[in-house]
Amino acid sequence: MMSIRQRKGVRAADPSGDDAAQQEDGAPEPKLPSERHTSRRLWKILSFTVGGAVALCAGLLTSVYLATLHENDLWFSNIKEVEREISFRTECGLYYSYYKQMLQAPSLAHGFRGLMYDNKTESMRTINLLQRMNIYQEVFLSVLYRVLPIQKYLEPVYFYIYTLFGLQAVYVAALYATSWLLSGTWLAGLLAAFWYVTNRTDTTRVEFTIPLRENWALPFFAVQVAAITYFLRPNLRPVSERLTLLAIFTSTFVFSLTWQFNQFTMLVQALGLFALDSLDMLPAAKATWLYSIQVTALLLVCALQFFNSMILGSLLISFNLSVLIARKLQKNLKTGNFLHRLGKLLLHLLVVLCLTLFLNNMIKKTLNLKSDEHIFKFLKAKFGFGATRDFDANLYLCEEAFGLLPWDTFGRLSDTLLLHAYVLVLGVTATMALAAALHHLRCAGCRLRRWAVRLGVAGSSRQNRVVLFGLMAPRQVGGFIDGKTT
Repeated sequence: MMSIRQRKGVRAADPSGDDAAQQEDGAPEPKLPSERHTSRRLWKILSFTVGGAVALCAGLLTSVYLATLHENDLWFSNIKEVEREISFRTECGLYYSYYKQMLQAPSLAHGFRGLMYDNKTESMRTINLLQRMNIYQEVFLSVLYRVLPIQKYLEPVYFYIYTLFGLQAVYVAALYATSWLLSGTWLAGLLAAFWYVTNRTDTTRVEFTIPLRENWALPFFAVQVAAITYFLRPNLRPVSERLTLLAIFTSTFVFSLTWQFNQFTMLVQALGLFALDSLDMLPAAKATWLYSIQVTALLLVCALQFFNSMILGSLLISFNLSVLIARKLQKNLKTGNFLHRLGKLLLHLLVVLCLTLFLNNMIKKTLNLKSDEHIFKFLKAKFGFGATRDFDANLYLCEEAFGLLPWDTFGRLSDTLLLHAYVLVLGVTATMALAAALHHLRCAGCRLRRWAVRLGVAGSSRQNRVVLFGLMAPRQVGGFIDGKTT
């Protein structure tokens, strides 16, 4: 019996040992959490490196492509210096003349004095060009050309145009980064860069109107949009948030300094932020930062332009201040049930509108401002609210760049498949944003799902701006569409 039991015990032990051996040989060992984290981190580094390299290449190739188009169109390298300057048509030649004036001045001090006391631009009048016009970029470029040891190798006109073509590389890289942030893949950024180039007719005029203010400003606006898109992401580290705020402020300031129409573009942006903030789709602290940055940048530009009163009387400053004041007056705006919140929201809109009009009228009456009346007359005439006899307003109306989008624009956008993708993405994001807004209004303090947060904040912010820019319908609206579609 003992032998039988022993034999049974041995037989019982053998199969278990074989199974254990088979499991040890055949089954893979589970990865440790540290190994998974390391592999995921290496993949992110590799993806970021490849995506960044593609962004750099896309920007540089676009810059070279636009410069080649300019060369082929004008044969720029084979014409005389006078002919090169003549190629800067209309106000483009005026802006370049200030750059040339700074270079020909005996010293920088003489150059600055000539710009501050200019008696050539307007007949029988001496004006301060640094106050009247956005020409600090020409001043900065002339100083840079004087300081850098490049006079023997590069002519002033080439330094000027190459700088602007280089900024287009920044523009494309910023669109690429924005699309990457919104989609989570750098392939979307490559698609945005591709569509920007293929729709060049509707996205840029840089190859034939190089010195225009928009060609200086829009690259920095694209950088600002990319930085805001990153800033609106949840759960940012404090260091990342501070660096992003610095990037937003710097790009906003340079954008405001280089283009006289900056306040209207940023007003559209502020309206989009206000909609998100009112619907509780944007953290109040982040909205306050963005409002404050816009106002601070404009005030700093106002100081650099010798306290240009037109900036102080802008609707953007009045609107942002009104939003901040109204928020203090209505502290319980985002509490209560659906009907209560809807009523508070309508009251909030009314308060902000009244405060904006009141502050703007008070500032203009106090400073006796009338310099921007032609812009509002132009807008009224553009949207059919009455004709105007104002010369400046009619001049804008005659300019094709400020007209309504022609119908053939949609045909060109359809030919490159951009319009189809844009309409599809706009419909999806609009639906998701509306669902997120209704969820917030019905359930105060509730958390949204992750997809709703991402689409509701970043996507809705860009969606609001694109729709409003589309209503304004300048020919440059294609540049804003490209970054949105992906």
